[in-house]
Amino acid sequence: MLLPLILLSAAGFTVLTTEFILVGLLPSLSRDLGVSVSQAGLLVTLFAFAVAATGPFLTAYFSRFERKRLFIVVLLLFAASNVVAAMAPNLGVLAFARLIPALGVPVFWALASETAVDIAGQDRAGKAISMISFGVICATVIGVPTGTLIADAFGWRAAFVALAIASLLKAGMLYAYLPDSRGAQPPRLGEQFRVLRDPRVVGHVLMSVILFAGMFTAYTYLADMFERLAGFNGAVVGWALMAFGAVGLIGNTLGGRIVDRHPLRASLIFSVPLALGLVLVVPSVSALPLFALTLALWGIAQAALFPVSHVRVMKSAPQAPAFAAALNVSGANLGIGVGAIVGGRVIDAVGVAGVGYAAAALVGVSVLVGFVLMSAGQREPEPDCAT
Repeated sequence: MLLPLILLSAAGFTVLTTEFILVGLLPSLSRDLGVSVSQAGLLVTLFAFAVAATGPFLTAYFSRFERKRLFIVVLLLFAASNVVAAMAPNLGVLAFARLIPALGVPVFWALASETAVDIAGQDRAGKAISMISFGVICATVIGVPTGTLIADAFGWRAAFVALAIASLLKAGMLYAYLPDSRGAQPPRLGEQFRVLRDPRVVGHVLMSVILFAGMFTAYTYLADMFERLAGFNGAVVGWALMAFGAVGLIGNTLGGRIVDRHPLRASLIFSVPLALGLVLVVPSVSALPLFALTLALWGIAQAALFPVSHVRVMKSAPQAPAFAAALNVSGANLGIGVGAIVGGRVIDAVGVAGVGYAAAALVGVSVLVGFVLMSAGQREPEPDCAT
């Protein structure tokens, strides 16, 4: 049953590239539309907050639908929205175009995660989700950098056209090769929302919110950091983003291997080097080898935390795994939106050199939340109670 996982990972690549594509387009997009980088960064916030606000509700509702058709519809919506984004004459129209796929991200990501675990088996939840997360990492390795290179050569609008074509192609692949799957009968809506009464679930979601806020305080403006701090031009920025994402493949593999044994500990293990990399990124920028090592540390740790955080929250609510996955997606995107705002404010106040320190501080707070969960007796679920 490897093919369905590969197909879901490939579709996830397009879905997450659509979400993260602005990371590489912010400098050129802001210049073309006549707005500041921090103002353009609010598009990231809008997308993330839309996901956070609608994710659990839409996922709880659509979890009863047949998965193959649902995933295809999501990809078709992404294709349409990317066409609108490519033709957007101003920031307002572009913001509207970004709202459409924001509604589909949590539905796809949560239900694809549950479907992957159903296919692989409960005792291999981490490995299954890390395989789906491979599409996320490829979005940073290939999708975002390629979008940046396309924007440098043909303009940022061409990047959205390419995404629209990719969405149509992935929809066709799922139609042709993905087996029909409805998944297990989900609990009733009331039963799914009841998991919010569990302080352990709420604590894990809060940890994801703060952690992703820290990650995206800096990552949202990574292309701008490359331009203004390191002095890279547009083409070099694209290749630098690709290298940053490439080392994430290591982190994705490590995270998938560790998380099934100790989800909370795994999150803490990778959060500490992430914070260290964020602190060192500015001091190391004057020495290229040290700068590359710092970015590698940042990229590996950040990539590992995608599957680790997802499994960690899903395992905290085994009675409603898809809903828990949606909660994590919403919490992570709430953090992404907050991070984009914080990073923009830091840039306006002290310059782009300050975002690494602000990001590291937020990651440190998430580590403290993790220790509170441990000390408060929030036991980690056993591997066999995975989704």
